[in-house]
Amino acid sequence: MNATIVDLRYRMKEVLRAIDRGEAVTVLYRGKERAKLEPVASASEKGAPKTKDQPLFGLWKDRDDMAEPASWVRNLRQPRPVLAQAGTRKHSGARRAK
Repeated sequence: MNATIVDLRYRMKEVLRAIDRGEAVTVLYRGKERAKLEPVASASEKGAPKTKDQPLFGLWKDRDDMAEPASWVRNLRQPRPVLAQAGTRKHSGARRAK
């Protein structure tokens, strides 16, 4: 299918339907080919590995603290304890001699 810039602007839905049907769309600008739009192969067509086949899947399965991931993440999101803050020391009231 050929599509002009005007087609892309006003009839994009038709262009996308052509791509969904597996057609390649050639984009024309002033009558000359400028680009080619082709459908992307889905993951099943590419033969992409499944999650379980990924090399790092299950990397932390032996960790005891990861038995419940939700509680582990909740624990991570807790605010850090506040230590002694600088500048809040109590003074005795007496000034140092200069």
